[in-house]
This record gives sequence, structure tokens and C-alpha cells, in this order.
Amino acid sequence: MSDKTKTENLRPGWKPGQSGNPKGRPAGSRNRMTLVALAAMEEGADAIAKKIVEMAKQGDMSAARLVLERLVPPAKERPIFLSLPDTGSADGVAQAQAAILQAVAAGDILPGEAATLVGIVEARRKALETQEFEARLTALEAAK
Repeated sequence: MSDKTKTENLRPGWKPGQSGNPKGRPAGSRNRMTLVALAAMEEGADAIAKKIVEMAKQGDMSAARLVLERLVPPAKERPIFLSLPDTGSADGVAQAQAAILQAVAAGDILPGEAATLVGIVEARRKALETQEFEARLTALEAAK
């Protein structure tokens, strides 16, 4: 066996961490096989789309799902119309949380949507708490 280390076995002139091709592939260039596959897909894209729609019409549920997913992408979020009380006080925050809980129980909003709303109400509660703490601190400092 040779007494050379891995770094000594590198080609002469190359240092560890140095690329053999410093310029590398040009930015934005694509792999040759990717370009060939894209060209093949473009040639038959219309025929493929028509065939999938035809299969969906004939009752192929996988094809129908594929068509629907492309036509109507799943909604990430939806607007929520929920009347909440004024959250300018701790009592209002508690009433808002109760209203959110009731909306979930009634099926008006989803649990995930409720979690988002509760997070917003909780942020409001923390802001009120911070304001109240600052007012108390200011009053104590003024009393000294």
C-alpha cells in the first residue's frame, strides 16, 4: 500500500475542494435527457390531454381526478365570515375565543381555520397584556 493520503492522490495541481471544472454548467441550462423528454411530451401533449379527458368521461376515476386537479386546484385558504366581539379587553378576548369554539362546534369553520383565528386572538391578548404591564410599570415608576 502507498503511504500517500487521499489529498496526495489527487491530480497534480488540484487542491481539496477545488473543482476540476471551475466554470461548471452554465446557469439555467438543462440536462440533455430532460430536453429530449420535454420535446417528446410537447409533441403529444394535445393527444394525451384529449385521451385523459375521454377516459375520464368513460368513468376512469384516476383520469377524472387528474383532470379535476388541473382544472380546479385545491384551495389553500378560504375567507371566513365570523362575527367576533371587540377584543379591546381581556373579557372581549375570552368572548372571541368562545365564539370561535362555538363556530367549530356548529360546523361553520374547520378546526384548522379555528386554530388560525385563535392564534390571532392570542396575539391580541398578548398585546393587551403588554400594554397593561407597561401602564402599571409607568405608574409604579411615577409613584417613586
